[in-house]
Amino acid sequence: MALKEQLQKLMAEKNSPCVTISLDTHRTHPDNAKDEILLKNLIKEAEERVIKEFGKRPVEQLLEKMEAVSKEIDVNHNLDSLHIFLSNDTQQIIKSTWKTSNGGVHISDSFAIRSLIKNYNRSENYLVMLLSQSGVQLFEAVNDDIVEEIRNDDFPFSENRHYNTNSDRGSDSKHLDDLVREFLNKVDKALVKVNNETELKCFVITTKDNYSRLQQVADKPSVYLGYANIDYNNVATHHIAKQSWESVKEQQKQRRTEAISEMQEAVAHGKVLTDLQEIYQAAIDGRGELLIVHHNFSQVVVMKDERTFDIVSDPKTPNATDDITSIISWEVISKKGRVIFTSQDEIKDLGKIVLKTRY
Repeated sequence: MALKEQLQKLMAEKNSPCVTISLDTHRTHPDNAKDEILLKNLIKEAEERVIKEFGKRPVEQLLEKMEAVSKEIDVNHNLDSLHIFLSNDTQQIIKSTWKTSNGGVHISDSFAIRSLIKNYNRSENYLVMLLSQSGVQLFEAVNDDIVEEIRNDDFPFSENRHYNTNSDRGSDSKHLDDLVREFLNKVDKALVKVNNETELKCFVITTKDNYSRLQQVADKPSVYLGYANIDYNNVATHHIAKQSWESVKEQQKQRRTEAISEMQEAVAHGKVLTDLQEIYQAAIDGRGELLIVHHNFSQVVVMKDERTFDIVSDPKTPNATDDITSIISWEVISKKGRVIFTSQDEIKDLGKIVLKTRY
């Protein structure tokens, strides 16, 4: 199940209680042995808090899940963080390649998905094209991992068959260049078809000359994220994924910087909210165009009704929502807005959480 689908399912659930357990984990021994101990301690803490607040009988099924869940996790296959979501109706275990920003036990009437929303925003789904005149392959990637090779009526391409057949034009550089462009034009049209179907942009592993020509013949140059020089001795999928991700990651950072500038410009037009209650209400009303949250900001609240809340400091307060920013973030995303989590301090001039509204 894709991360966005998992988020939709988890955010839709309202149950009393919803238990979220999040922790940073390790990929290798002996450090992953510590993960097992920490997980058991967090599960014990969750059990004690649930029993204290709700009693044993109403949450009997949930307690059984807590007791069994640690047996389903093999610490030898941990990534960088682990997130467990449990209620009477739900059991979901998600491993992530990102550290958690919201570790510990969270108990509320909804799941604490802040870390997963951050992961979703930092995850990039895109295409990687391995392009040479001896053949073209197209792959789908998520971050630094190749998910699958795209195979359809066009891909993979065999070698460039647009070669010179006239012996008297063998030294005609313009003619030879035109033949290469004709080949690349066909590659581009095939790529645009995939882009139209998937909305995924493409990073290209090729030579500087081939990429320059590809841009010149491209029907939609904007579908290309850039290129990295091909190493013909090292075209394994893990290598080209790493090459691509380094560049795509820098583009993500640039987008965060541009988002902050956009937010600062919106202040002059009176379209920026900094009050948490107003931000929440605008988000649930579908008015959120761009939300920026400083990475270490969270806020515990107790909901008074569907639109208002009291701010509290203790997450163990009865009926507390551990982090209202999780709910705000998802409301913005689900209503076609953008959400940025950043450690860049420029945003602090406006506040630790700010929302640009559509109107």
